[in-house]
Amino acid sequence: MSWGFLRDLLSGVNKYSTGIGRIWVAVMFIFRLLVYIAAAENIWKYEHDEFECNSKQPGCENVCFDHFFPVSHIRLWALQLMMVSTPSLLVVFHVAYRENREKHHNRKLYKRPGEIDGGLLCTYLISLILKTGFEIVFLILFYKLYNGFKVPRLVKCDIKPCPNTIDCFISKPTEKMIFLCFLVATSCLCIVLNLSELSYLIFKYSIKCYLKRYTKKHQ
Repeated sequence: MSWGFLRDLLSGVNKYSTGIGRIWVAVMFIFRLLVYIAAAENIWKYEHDEFECNSKQPGCENVCFDHFFPVSHIRLWALQLMMVSTPSLLVVFHVAYRENREKHHNRKLYKRPGEIDGGLLCTYLISLILKTGFEIVFLILFYKLYNGFKVPRLVKCDIKPCPNTIDCFISKPTEKMIFLCFLVATSCLCIVLNLSELSYLIFKYSIKCYLKRYTKKHQ
């Protein structure tokens, strides 16, 4: 899979972000996307082939693997990265709409089309809420699917067609556990950054509105 489109998207959004938003883009690009491509993807690349059970019963190993790994970690992470990045397209589209509107009217309608104010502020806040929501949903999904943020060395399986309770062994559990903790930690960091930026923008807009009303009142 090519991740070039996601890199270009994050680079484009960086132009319209606040300082906190630029930190979020850096975390997404350096600590999540690059780590995913360079290391994490290879760790889970052959997870099914390296999953071993002490039973030769046909089909037993497959159903046990499906039970403990209903969705591949790596595919779920890929989906998470795409879902938390796409709300930023709302901001890009809104700025493109402003620029196209100015071009259509052939005059300056905004001080700067990429400035976060008015309708673009609402779009930006919505994108932050969506990104935070997706992050939380995927963390809950990970926790529910895999019974916590852990990778056991040994799992016991008694699902048919297995003849009895058998032992199954997961390859490189320590290495997988380290990357799992790292990716969960960076996801939590992104949630904190999104909430911080959301609070900052709301506070800044509230102060701006208050000062405007205060000025009008005294005039």
